[in-house]
Amino acid sequence: MNKRTKKTILWTVSIIIAGILGYGTYYVSSIYSGLEGLQKKGESSPFKELAQVDAKAPEPPKWEGTEPVNILLMGVDARGFEEGEIPRSDSILVASIDPVQKKMNLFSILRDTYTDIPGHSKNRINTAITHGPNTAMKAVGDLLGIPIQYYVYTDFQGFMKLVDAVGGVEFYVEKDMKYSSKADKNEYDIDLKQGMQHLDGNKALQYARFRYDKMGDFTRTERQRELIKAVAKKMQSTTSIMKLPDILNSVSPYIDTNMDVNDMWKLANVGYQSKMKGSEQVPPMKLLVEANIGGAAVLTVRNPDTLKQYIQDILNPPVTETDADGSKDSTGEPTDKSSDSSSSSQRN
Repeated sequence: MNKRTKKTILWTVSIIIAGILGYGTYYVSSIYSGLEGLQKKGESSPFKELAQVDAKAPEPPKWEGTEPVNILLMGVDARGFEEGEIPRSDSILVASIDPVQKKMNLFSILRDTYTDIPGHSKNRINTAITHGPNTAMKAVGDLLGIPIQYYVYTDFQGFMKLVDAVGGVEFYVEKDMKYSSKADKNEYDIDLKQGMQHLDGNKALQYARFRYDKMGDFTRTERQRELIKAVAKKMQSTTSIMKLPDILNSVSPYIDTNMDVNDMWKLANVGYQSKMKGSEQVPPMKLLVEANIGGAAVLTVRNPDTLKQYIQDILNPPVTETDADGSKDSTGEPTDKSSDSSSSSQRN
């Protein structure tokens, strides 16, 4: 090989390396910028009108990175609301992640659950966000008996943009779903057919919103959990990771959170390594009591302490006899006793 050929190869390799480094720098900077845009401050915050009211609620606890972390996910229907107005939560979920055991649990909270709203007496849990995110986190944390460190807030548009940005999801729709509303000028009509199919953002929203059957909100929350799991799994794929800058750019205008970029980096790393262990409705049916308070139909909790223990039993399953020798946990999965001993219980 002559010197000219060697020089040509060297220059070619150098250009390729420079291109890779350049793209890597662009990719990282784009992700950082996209993550930074998710947290809205000052006049950009959707809760700017509630700043003084929400300031009276306790600040959420700080996550140090090794203890379990709980994230309140709130979806609202903002149709017909003016800028600065905060609608009640249409969907309320809590993602609980244990970074030591690398497991995740998803809870969906029935929006008509009647509970204490700190500083605002008792009401449905879906009203908590109308007083600000700190109030909502405290209300949900008190109900479940666990600390809520973070929140993520979005509306219909944000959810559709996210699903479209990851390329949609393959999902089984368990039955025909149809609903029409002239009040919305038919913009959010629901028309889905039973079967395995590709759901884009619009169809995914239809599936998540449908509650026009005998069990109403009970089955709707179950569908929402399954759909969220499918979207989360899609986001963990290599393709979605490569598209992350574009995904963030698409959803950023519709999302608000109290996480800073460092929090998001840590959570992304923990979430990517964690496996979904289960998803549950809260409160469970056995603890629900239907009631009429002030002329409104609500769901009360039969025993608040029993509900908190129910959550603890899911997050920290009781040790069984087969677990005593370190072979399996209560779910039948192999367990690492060193991890169990270092995992902290989730209590306020």
